[in-house]
Amino acid sequence: MSRRLVNITLDNLEDLPTRCRRCVFWELDPVSMQRAEDAGDPALEKEAWISSTLLEWGSCGKLIYVDSVPAGFVMFAPPLYVPRSIAFPTSPVSADAALMMTAHILPEFQGGGLGRMLVQGVAKDLTRRGVRAIEAFGDLKWEKPGCVMPAEYMLAVGFKTVRPHHRFPRLRLEIKSAVSWREDVEVALERLLGSMSPEGALRPV
Repeated sequence: MSRRLVNITLDNLEDLPTRCRRCVFWELDPVSMQRAEDAGDPALEKEAWISSTLLEWGSCGKLIYVDSVPAGFVMFAPPLYVPRSIAFPTSPVSADAALMMTAHILPEFQGGGLGRMLVQGVAKDLTRRGVRAIEAFGDLKWEKPGCVMPAEYMLAVGFKTVRPHHRFPRLRLEIKSAVSWREDVEVALERLLGSMSPEGALRPV
């Protein structure tokens, strides 16, 4: 069984899950997101965001393939490129960090270490760009798959709370720790990424 990790580009965007290709929860502010959905063209907005981010900053996502079949993905970018990030009560993201927006491993591929490969791929990519950490907004009341990650699982894989909140704490993972994860952390990471899905979107108030 071969496993391959690649950057998300406009050429392989179609390999993202259908719902994710049309989801612009992170890429647009709440008002612009609603307008895009009302106009029926969120997929075009997603493509435009990826195109501009690639041109201005570089790689903003990773896809992982198992025997040429898309098995999972992760999206990340500096907070400047993620309008939704300022809608959270625990913003802003630290200046030395990139924001891990969302990620998912398809159910049939969970438990094989793909989550570790994805996040370590992000960590190595960001190290070359001088980024020191990965930050994310967690949900302490997470109940079902959505675009905001469950805080409990994130803490289990090594993220630390840098700004507490009763619902949406901001969490941080130092990149040097992600590169040398132990096996128990890898198991927890698989649970985290397996629980996330682009099927829905929590909308912070």
